[in-house]
Amino acid sequence: MKIVPTDIAGCFLIIPDIRRDERGSFVKVFHEDIFREHGLATDYAEEYYSASHRNVVRGLHFQTPPHDHAKLVYCVQGSVMDAALDLRRGSPTYGHNLMLELSAANGHMLYLPRGLAHGFCTPKEPAMMVYKVTATYAPDHDAGLAWDKAGIDWPVKEPIMSARDRQFGALADFDTPFVFDGGQP
Repeated sequence: MKIVPTDIAGCFLIIPDIRRDERGSFVKVFHEDIFREHGLATDYAEEYYSASHRNVVRGLHFQTPPHDHAKLVYCVQGSVMDAALDLRRGSPTYGHNLMLELSAANGHMLYLPRGLAHGFCTPKEPAMMVYKVTATYAPDHDAGLAWDKAGIDWPVKEPIMSARDRQFGALADFDTPFVFDGGQP
């Protein structure tokens, strides 16, 4: 697999070696030694998936300290436009965002260090996303930012969303609890 830095410090695009043949495909999504060699987290505590209809936006989500976590996300069905937003005070990329396509076809994954908000949308088709996180879900530390008030140019303008996601506040009003630590997991 290739570990490629993104425009956000400590956030990486992971491009796996996809093995394809007449049966289909085989993709390795995690290799402890390779992750450790690149300074990425290897101590995942939970894994889950979401299934989303076309025109859905999920996010922007994160957990606050001390239950913040690094996250590895990838799409196993369909495709999404995946977004990351740097919330770490002192980061050279604080407030910056990126958006890239994750799909079952390209196999790409996104690694987000602690202190980044994450979200995605499904502009073309239904999709299934898998998430690996380094801390278990902590409801009292579950938080988010408004999808349309963080400077992200989403391809979906009138999304299907949860009531919870619709009530989040703007990045401009957010007092971040995150501190940049050099982009480490």
